[in-house]
Amino acid sequence: MKPTKIKRSDNDNLIIGWSDGSEFEVSFKLLRDECPCVNCKGESVMFSTYIPIKAPFRPPGFYEIDTIEKVGNYAIKIKWKDGHSTGIYSWDTLRAICDKTVKGNKEAGGD
Repeated sequence: MKPTKIKRSDNDNLIIGWSDGSEFEVSFKLLRDECPCVNCKGESVMFSTYIPIKAPFRPPGFYEIDTIEKVGNYAIKIKWKDGHSTGIYSWDTLRAICDKTVKGNKEAGGD
């Protein structure tokens, strides 16, 4: 499954439409908090694991998108206004984030 549209809304969200007809509105905050890069999520290689330390300080532009570019036919790369740009959001990762949005809405008493 892949997105059929990705566009910014007026309220710091991305509207993502999918080939199955579903559509999600995902906050910039959730996208940044779920950034899949090594510096944000860490990684495990062989018998070693790197877990990044989450700094409490958020620089200006931390939750603001500067640009979004397509990566091949499988992902997007988001450049944030604080300069961070190493996260590549595959379609599977992006869909999992969308599904978190739905789960969060249900837990908050939404649809």
